[in-house]
Formats: sequence, C-alpha cells, structure tokens
Amino acid sequence: MPVPSPRTLYRGLRNLLRFLARPVRRAEGRGERVIQCYRGYGSRQELFLIGRVFRQPGLGLDLAEGPLNDLVNVGRRTVRWGIRGARVRVRALGSREEVKTDGDGYFTVRLPIQDTLPAESSWQTVRLTLLPERDNDEPANADAKVYIPPADVDLAVVSDIDDTVMFTGVANKLWMLYRLFVEKARHRTAFPGVSALYRALFQGLDGERRRPMLYVSRAPWTIYEMLSEFFHLNRIPHGPILFLREWGLTLQRPWPRRAKDHKALLIRRMMALYQQLPFVLIGDSGQRDPEVYAQIVAEHPGRVKAIYIRHVHQSPSRDREIHRLARQVSAQGCEMILARNSLEMASHAHRLGLISDAGLQEVRADSQRREQD
Repeated sequence: MPVPSPRTLYRGLRNLLRFLARPVRRAEGRGERVIQCYRGYGSRQELFLIGRVFRQPGLGLDLAEGPLNDLVNVGRRTVRWGIRGARVRVRALGSREEVKTDGDGYFTVRLPIQDTLPAESSWQTVRLTLLPERDNDEPANADAKVYIPPADVDLAVVSDIDDTVMFTGVANKLWMLYRLFVEKARHRTAFPGVSALYRALFQGLDGERRRPMLYVSRAPWTIYEMLSEFFHLNRIPHGPILFLREWGLTLQRPWPRRAKDHKALLIRRMMALYQQLPFVLIGDSGQRDPEVYAQIVAEHPGRVKAIYIRHVHQSPSRDREIHRLARQVSAQGCEMILARNSLEMASHAHRLGLISDAGLQEVRADSQRREQD
C-alpha cells in the first residue's frame, strides 16, 4: 500500500478530527442533554425509528474553531453517557407519542401515520423533543429522517455490511477511519462494483423505483457516523443502518451484549412492516448469513425473490454447506447465489428483471475500473 505524503497525511488526519468532533458541534449548548437520531424507515401506515439520549459534559472552555477545539470536542464525545428513563416526545405525519429511554439511553419509536404522504419525497421528517427532567431544565429538540418508499414500490432490499458491502474492518475502527479519510478513493474499502449494484437495485428496472435499502450489521452504534460517511463517499444509496447490538465497553456496560438471532429478528420486523413487498437478501459466506436467510425463506414462503451471498470463505466444506442451503431454498421457490463478485450478483438480478440494462452495464464498468486500479 502506498505511504501517503506528510501533506496528505496531515490533511486526512485534520478531516478525521473534524469528522469525529462533528456530532458534538451539532449538539446545542455545553453540558446539555442531547438527542442523537439514526435514520429510520417506514411503510405507508407506520414508521420505525431508533435514537439515543446522552448527557454531554461541558469543559468550560471558549476556544476558536480549529484543531484544539476539535480535540476538546472529541474528548467530550468520548465521555458522553446515555441517560436512563429520559422522556422523548415524538411527532410526525399527524401522530404523536411519548417514549422512554432504556438503561443505555436508547429509545425506539413505532408511530402510526395519519397524514397523507407527499408523493414527491420519500424522506420524511420526525420532530423529537427531550422533555425536562427538572423544573429548570430546557427542552432539547432534534429532527430525524425516516425513509418511506413510494406507493408503487415493487421490492425491498436487506443487506449485511461487513464483508458484503465493504471489506472486513468494521471492528477495526482506526483502520477504517484511516481508509476513509487518508487513503485515496480507489483504496477505500467498498468491494468493486458494489456501489453501482446497490444503485441499480435502488432504481429498479425503470430507474424510478426508489426501493427501501435496509442495512444491518453486527457493529456497535458508536460507528454509525463512520458508516454513514463511508456510504456517502462511495455513492452507495443511503438507507437506515441498523446495528444488532450496543457493544457497551463503557463504565455503564463493560462487556458486549450477545447478538444471537438479532439479524433474523430485524428482518422479520421489516417483512412485517412491508407486508406486500417481495425481498432480496444480500450477505456473505463468512458468518451465518446463508443459514439466517434460508430460515427467513422457510418462514415466509414466496416473499424472498433472491439471496446473494458474497464468497469470502476458504473452506471447501463451507461451499458444500451453502450449496445444500441453496437447494433447500430452491425447493421453496427462491434462488440463493454464491457469488465471487458484484457482477455475478448483478447479472442474476438482471435476468430476474430486478435491475435495468443500464444498471448492469454500470456494475460491469465499475467492477472493471476498480480491478484495474
């Protein structure tokens, strides 16, 4: 790997510092309670949203904009802590509800949609107010974005992230940050052709589908902003990024939570929300994605049009196991494709009529360009 010049390294590290300090700069005031919202998703009848309430310490410093101020804000971000039992009022699309945070400060919202949805926009705004704990507290406010697909949408896509969209590295946060902000774009961690493939799936056969793209991961919520930046830099269609657990590693919770079966639970929740839609499931062969997805097919006959599994393993026995699962889901009317690259996935999706000719050509061109780089 080429070693960056001192100038490139400084510029990259400066961008990294600004990025890490950004959530703290966005929060109103110092020493305040803060609402952090993650992108949500919904149907024409209901929306779902996850967020967290922090207490963010103030250090009593009045620093000018610059590296030192960013370092202070990174420090403040590091020592944030979630607030248990905080009350959050949620308002959107004609509905209103009040929820409470759990022991780590997280809250979830399921809100019925009462208003007529605008046809021209898929991203809707949810207003959140953090209610005062004491008489002298000021309410904190925040907006969240929720993706609601058009009424004529024809498909939903659920994709794993680690070793499916990007090379392994989610667990190694420092390495991922280095790649995002210091290395050149061609060295970033997205698989060749993956951004073009996901754009083609989002757009559909006529280029106008605006399908829901839902991303799941075993990673902790603490790298949410990092992965959002990764999706932006690699031009991968934005959608809700749903993590399976809070790793903790704080004074409140020194050990990670178990994540067993959480991916299947999330997919079941999405399939219940989008009751009329067929699904495409995308994962990799390194973990249990093929087994989880085969289980989903068995539970929801006729709902899954295709399963794409990126080949990342080395064991011949794993090949045999995945081919056995492919035969199993084939008997239930679904195809599981073990693919060595994004172009194999795109070619199959094109044969099924899920993506356009132009989308397939873009995946081919992007894959060839990345392989040459």
